[in-house]
Amino acid sequence: MKHSEIIKKMTLEEKAAYLSGKNEWATRDFPEIGIPPLFCSDGPNGVRKQQGAGDHLGLNPSVPATCFPTSVGISNSWDKELADEVGEALGEEAAAEGVNVLLGPGMNIKRNPLCGRNFEYISEDPYLSGKLAAAIIRGIQKNGVSACAKHYAVNSQELRRMAMDSVIDERTLREIYLESFEIAIEEGKPGSVMSSYNEVNGVYANENRHLLIDILRKEWGFDGAVITDWGASNDHALGVKNGSTLEMPAPGLDAARELLEAVRSGKITESDIDARVDELLELTLKTQDKKKCADKAAMHKAHHQVAKKAAVEAAVLLKNEEKLLPLKAGEKIAVIGDFAFTPRYQGAGSSMVNSTKVDSIVELIGNYDLQIVGMAKGYNREGIDDDALLKEAVDLAARADKVLYFFGLNENSESEGLDRKHMRIPQNQIKLMQSLAQVNQKLIGIISAGSAIEMPWHHHMKAILHGFLSGQAGAGAILDLLTGKEVPSGKLGETIPKKYEDTPSFNYYPSRQRTSEYRESVFVGYRYFSTAEVPVLYPFGFGLSYSSFEYSDLKVNEKSVSFKIKNSGEYDAAEIAQLYIGLEGAKVFRPVRELKGFERVFLKAGEEKEISIEFDNKSFRYWNTKTNGWEVEAGNYSIMIGASSEDIRLKGNLEVKGTTESYPYDPAKLPSYYKADVAHVSDKEYERILGRAIPDGQWNGELGINDALCQMYYAKSALARFGYNFLNKRLKKAENAGVPDLNTLFQYNMPFRAIAKMTGGMVSMEMVYGIVDVVNGHFFKGMGTVIGGFFRNRRLNKEYEAKYLKRQGKD
Repeated sequence: MKHSEIIKKMTLEEKAAYLSGKNEWATRDFPEIGIPPLFCSDGPNGVRKQQGAGDHLGLNPSVPATCFPTSVGISNSWDKELADEVGEALGEEAAAEGVNVLLGPGMNIKRNPLCGRNFEYISEDPYLSGKLAAAIIRGIQKNGVSACAKHYAVNSQELRRMAMDSVIDERTLREIYLESFEIAIEEGKPGSVMSSYNEVNGVYANENRHLLIDILRKEWGFDGAVITDWGASNDHALGVKNGSTLEMPAPGLDAARELLEAVRSGKITESDIDARVDELLELTLKTQDKKKCADKAAMHKAHHQVAKKAAVEAAVLLKNEEKLLPLKAGEKIAVIGDFAFTPRYQGAGSSMVNSTKVDSIVELIGNYDLQIVGMAKGYNREGIDDDALLKEAVDLAARADKVLYFFGLNENSESEGLDRKHMRIPQNQIKLMQSLAQVNQKLIGIISAGSAIEMPWHHHMKAILHGFLSGQAGAGAILDLLTGKEVPSGKLGETIPKKYEDTPSFNYYPSRQRTSEYRESVFVGYRYFSTAEVPVLYPFGFGLSYSSFEYSDLKVNEKSVSFKIKNSGEYDAAEIAQLYIGLEGAKVFRPVRELKGFERVFLKAGEEKEISIEFDNKSFRYWNTKTNGWEVEAGNYSIMIGASSEDIRLKGNLEVKGTTESYPYDPAKLPSYYKADVAHVSDKEYERILGRAIPDGQWNGELGINDALCQMYYAKSALARFGYNFLNKRLKKAENAGVPDLNTLFQYNMPFRAIAKMTGGMVSMEMVYGIVDVVNGHFFKGMGTVIGGFFRNRRLNKEYEAKYLKRQGKD
């Protein structure tokens, strides 16, 4: 152990208390023996250090910070240097606020477009996610702050995220949902990792030995701290035994007593606790010497420019008929859309940043050489029809050479704690779009949305620039791109399908009750669309430029691939070349192509460069469930260089020696997987790749501590059913008002145990069991436990504080 001298000075009671949070954001401190507090802050796309009383969902104000494009934008850049630069800026602001651990990057795989938190995640592809996350982590940690890669693992839905079980086969787990973490940990070396809320194959991620010990620590060599997501702890003692370092936020001293009892009973040992204390000490002490900030105002001003640079690279030009873009100097332009006045630039929930400043189109467009014939909001942001707004916009559009129409998903559509119910944008925006197209054919759409949307209306516009959620400086970036001051270079980090029903997990998402079945296996995103030949609207890796590029001279050898790219257009511009690898006629079912490398290259008009991409240990591997290890299938592999996953420009072959002697699958027994026809996988086939029976995820019987509050509709207790109806009524009221009620959503979907984990020590687990007894119709027994438990918990907390925590720092 690295800090054995300090640990020797700590009592078992101090160590047990140290492994759970002191308050919403900080750990306990023991100044007498040299242990300072560790302070955490949300931060995937901006530091959210709360002022005053902390809360999990960002409902209370936080200090001003730079809001960068959300992770979906960083993904579109395919730019590791930019990711590093944004990470460094994030780390600098965290250090300036005294933050030790910045909770990001978010790197769960975008399994399904409806996940409410997709805007916080990088990509549907694990290779792209891992490479960019590693760069963000390196940037953050340059400032003496630790990054925290989250949410480990298989956390791809918000609905009942604390009370659901991700049922997944080992190969899919390894190749799709863990590879991004594997790359990020190997190359980024984060100081901490956040465990997710959900179960993975029946075991909560935070106490899952297979995830935390076997894979994270032993296989990948991670020696940092594992921090629970806020309220994600289930059995604290099992978490400590199986590699979870710190339980957050503030479960109170009931959690410490749980560890002491576990040591006494032999469930865990004191050495288990010492190992976790050592990890937490290391994280705390190595993040004390943070970079100093001499001038916060100057720092924020500089970071606004970094945010703008990132927003430029985040935007993707989806369409540009008749070369409508870039706009020409002096053209008469109509600016229409509420988003031009009040930008939609970030998501909701724990990632919401109190931005230092927010640029808007209407404020900045006067700085460009354009004739603005007028500006109109055009639609009601909340989706309510407004004929007066529509008429004003249509009249304005008729007078312009070209129309800039700003629209997309509103704030109510995307949030932590809430999955979307469909992929559509508000109908009143579509109605306006159709009306504008009737009076002006030169309609240019500028979209704001954090994840894929359906675009059956795209033919109404001749040009579409998708800005995603572009951060506080997004407006200036968009105007630079529209006017040609900057050239679009972003490429999609996720597929935009034609319709939701086309997506591979359509029939399996989200979990219906307890279990979420990952039946589509490795066929996620473009891996499915390309293999099953399902047409999409805009494929993974797609993005236009004002320039054009020619690919040539492919050379392949056993170590690398090289080729040339020439900028054959009129603009200096960047191109993103993508390396895909496939194996036709493979014995192990697999996608026709998988991303295994990429290179972003800047070329002046007419310039040509030779690009080389090396193969690595992940280029040809697959997870063999029969040998329980990584293997290579022998064969003649296709080596493809593409401008997108569907635009393969160069193709070669490479004979690769294999390692496989025993293949894991019988193709005759897995026809759906070998045809990539995974929309309707039978129970038998799913069980064959799962290697066990499909668990019964039906809700029934009496409720337990890990059942969600939303299950109280079938509780025996009338009081519990009343509680359910109350929560449900509040949710429907918020839904009808078009404003998500995040607090009620969190309560509605959380399990009973979370009441103890997130109430700052007011509620003990004993009381939770009493509450569950009440819910199950044992009112007097339950209330006795709750009332008795309340006074017992309060007394025991006071005794613990007075007797064992005399050396703890004062607030």
